[in-house]
Amino acid sequence: MKNNNFIGIALAVLFAVSIMTNGIAQNQPEKLPKVIILATGGTIAGTGESSTGSGYTSGKVTIDDMIDAVPNIRKMADLSGEQISNVGSQDMSVKIWLDLANRINELLAGDVDGIVITHGTDTQEETAFFLNLVVKSDKPVVLTGSMRPSTALSAEGPLNLYNAVAVAANPNALGRGVMVVMNDKIFSAHSVTKMNTTNVETFEAPMHGQLGDVNFGKVDFYHYPHGLHTTQSEFSVKGVKSLPRVDIVYSCADMSPDLIDIMVKAGAKGIVIAGVGDGNTTSATLEAAKRATAKGIPVVRASRVPTGAVLIHGEVDDLKYGTVASDELNSQKARILLMMALLKDRSRDELQQLFVNY
Repeated sequence: MKNNNFIGIALAVLFAVSIMTNGIAQNQPEKLPKVIILATGGTIAGTGESSTGSGYTSGKVTIDDMIDAVPNIRKMADLSGEQISNVGSQDMSVKIWLDLANRINELLAGDVDGIVITHGTDTQEETAFFLNLVVKSDKPVVLTGSMRPSTALSAEGPLNLYNAVAVAANPNALGRGVMVVMNDKIFSAHSVTKMNTTNVETFEAPMHGQLGDVNFGKVDFYHYPHGLHTTQSEFSVKGVKSLPRVDIVYSCADMSPDLIDIMVKAGAKGIVIAGVGDGNTTSATLEAAKRATAKGIPVVRASRVPTGAVLIHGEVDDLKYGTVASDELNSQKARILLMMALLKDRSRDELQQLFVNY
């Protein structure tokens, strides 16, 4: 009888504690994910003299002012901002890339749940792809920007920033590599490219499509990105102070065949040809490429055509000329992969495999 009474009292106490604990838990505010916004400048931070004019100056608005201008953004995440640089993305540099990558890796190794980067659109895909190679975390890293400055009529920057924070704070964003969020769309760094000079719907992923949608903070993912990235990547910027010089030469009808020779003489450690069609170029330029590769300077064949892969040993005999096919990477992304690859000695075959994998 005493045992039964003891059990009954114990159960009553446990029930009361459970009710109290649940009540306390329900009254406590939900812990928000911690997101850091790293600002680099660009149109999203630009101002102009007229709300209807096309002229403006990039990189005038600070990250704190940008955050304060977006209603309800702090309801999605525990937000703070840091100013890494404040430049138009046409002036993006390797130094800023390295500073950005090192800071991201430092933050994501701690209690930060996601990173948003505000960035100009002109070279946004290049910065995204570089970070996709060197960020050492599965936590989301999201780039965003705008095509219209903050002072423009219907400036889209505030909503892009709101949506970028929503993606960075979303648990389903884990493991999807570095992303770009613009105009309600989520893109992978591997596949995204700028397709229009002025339209707000400038970014597309013509080969693989977008990763998902984000509408006023509601995130929907469709699939995972193509290619190795972030924690899968072999590349690292730890201790790296600079990157090897890699130049791009644009192929066209009757192009000057000495351009590659000039780049080699100027100190290029690697060269990317933005070729015609399937990464092709003039016979004289291919001979110049052969001279470069014979000197140990890698030459990668990309294409000036917006879609399609450059085929290995397709229109060009890569073994004959010592060249490497860029696979799906456009010339600007091929340049970045080659820059990272040249941080160590690699054979032509090893370089080719990198372009297949990444």
